[in-house]
Amino acid sequence: MKKVLIVAYHFPPQAESSGYLRSLKFCRYLPEEGWQPRVLTVHPRAYERTDSSQLNEIPASVHVDRVFALDTRRHLAFRDHYPRALALPDRWVSWCFGAILSGYRTLRREKYDVILTTFPIASAVLIGWILHRLTGTPWVADFRDSMTEPDYPRDRSTWRVYRWLEQTTVRDASRLIFTASSAVRMYLERYPDLSPDRCSLILNGYDEEDFRNLLPAPLSLASPYASCTWVCYIQLNATRNPFSEPFLNCKEMERLMLRGFR
Repeated sequence: MKKVLIVAYHFPPQAESSGYLRSLKFCRYLPEEGWQPRVLTVHPRAYERTDSSQLNEIPASVHVDRVFALDTRRHLAFRDHYPRALALPDRWVSWCFGAILSGYRTLRREKYDVILTTFPIASAVLIGWILHRLTGTPWVADFRDSMTEPDYPRDRSTWRVYRWLEQTTVRDASRLIFTASSAVRMYLERYPDLSPDRCSLILNGYDEEDFRNLLPAPLSLASPYASCTWVCYIQLNATRNPFSEPFLNCKEMERLMLRGFR
């Protein structure tokens, strides 16, 4: 079985966003495709909120390395102020040192076929690039969405660091992964030398196993509970168009409706 080292800030027990699900599901399903993952992530102290129940979702076969990490804003600020250099490319840059050492030892001790980094925490991308340069291990960068926009990040110092890191990734990564076809198009336009063959699209989705035991038995149309309201919450930006991207799996919704949901 091939081996992949996943460098991810978002990983259980992080409970601030759903971002951890992408890296967690990579760990869950990559073995079915012949890949054994190992995760390099931060110590939970770096997270503002945690949920220990998530730890049960990590497959037993996945080894997780957690390295020293601080949140500059919460741990190193004095009267809500801190040196800007301590938050570039992001507030969790402190984990770079331990992650590079840990990752380098892992890559030297065992043969890994790929390093996989996952955004939106830029320091994870930086770590993956440095490990790639130190060891020569092929690098796959999961951008998810675009790393920079003309007005994002808003802070110009951060924007310059992000844009440099983005350019470096486009140049050195073996493959780039996106969650939206519009983001792929934007990067191909932004970087004319980027080959479409190096860009892959892996949409955000859902894991039916997570909901299997939550679905009630089909309801009769006569039941007072036979109808419900579907609510879709999405975050929009310049690269995500709800009218062009399949945010909802309509076939799956249709299947549920036929089973009794309205």
